[in-house]
Amino acid sequence: MTTDPENAQRHLTPRARAALALGGLAGRASKMTGRGAGTQVSGRVMLAVAPDLLADVARGRRVAIVSATNGKTTTTRLLADALRAAGLPVASNHTGANMPAGVAAALGREPDPEIAILEVDERWVPKVIDPLDADVLILGNLTRDQLDRFGEVRSIAERWRTVCDTHPDLTVIANASDPHVVWSVGGHPNVTWVALGAPWRSDAATCPECAALLTWSADSFRCDACGFAQPPADYRLDDNTLITPEGPLTLDLTLPGDWNRMNGALALTGAIVGFGIDPAVALTGLRAVDVVSGRFSDCRLPDGRDARVILAKNPAGWTEVLRWLEPRATAVVLAVNAHVADGRDPSWLWDVPYELLRGKAVAASGERALDVSVRLDYGGVDHLAEPDPLAAAARLTGDVDIVASYTQFTHLTRATW
Repeated sequence: MTTDPENAQRHLTPRARAALALGGLAGRASKMTGRGAGTQVSGRVMLAVAPDLLADVARGRRVAIVSATNGKTTTTRLLADALRAAGLPVASNHTGANMPAGVAAALGREPDPEIAILEVDERWVPKVIDPLDADVLILGNLTRDQLDRFGEVRSIAERWRTVCDTHPDLTVIANASDPHVVWSVGGHPNVTWVALGAPWRSDAATCPECAALLTWSADSFRCDACGFAQPPADYRLDDNTLITPEGPLTLDLTLPGDWNRMNGALALTGAIVGFGIDPAVALTGLRAVDVVSGRFSDCRLPDGRDARVILAKNPAGWTEVLRWLEPRATAVVLAVNAHVADGRDPSWLWDVPYELLRGKAVAASGERALDVSVRLDYGGVDHLAEPDPLAAAARLTGDVDIVASYTQFTHLTRATW
């Protein structure tokens, strides 16, 4: 489908068109000077020139918002590709720029598609839900992440609860296995629950309704004090299969790991329930995705070998990645920084079960290599310490997986995106 900017932007005000033009120039300048990908600065310029730009560029589109602590970038990409497989043109913030500036830049860059699938930072959902006039809201999980920036999980849950309470017409698709998400959705009249399982429960020990201890079974939770409990789900992930009211659907994703099957189940449900896409067609789109914004891409080591790069941002994400790595016959580099985008407080390292790496060839790396090294020492994991992740990987033999915090990950993968 060709884009006709003249027709696509007829509804925009002169200020909005000027904002898009100036933002585009700023983004290109950022790329040319090597300052960054250009998405955030482009959006900031756009919003500075036209503060109401989000509403302008979203007008006339059907908008779905995807938000979660973990997996929102991948879920967004999978859902967008499921719709594209059905022949629907889709606009999306595919680079993962998920605050208002990034969303504005993405929609300004793709003015033509009438559907927008947008990843949105957890804190910003209440701020963008009305300007975007969203139709569909997809909620994944809520766990601790960068406490110095986000605060406790409860603060995000309360923001989501306000959104759901004040937008009864939204189509909500939500994770039934996460107590915080269930509490956030509350009694919303138009919710589809997806039971994804809850491998990480350390942030959900107490009831979000009354603060009593939750009782967990193998696949569900309940509060014996107030009756708050996991809701019945019409969609349920069972290993590699999404159980639906119409029958089972085998995922068979190219992306590895249990956590990506959870992302895939949420995206597939979003395609079916939110957009009426034929499941077989949607699965074709999901299965074709093998790299998402650099996740699981390869970087070249100094000796010519390739190393796979994996993003992990918080205890829940790190735990899932380490469980996947444990049986693999690969060496592992743990690359951790503590910039603003990573979270400046690295104390979360003590909540991650690095003991799963015992017996493997391991390197502690990144700017906080010594913090990682101390944690590995206490966990009984033999390792070497080398701040440069590529140099660390070069000192290990065989295939190497580099697990990196956000800023290390973007540095390692920038050339491959």
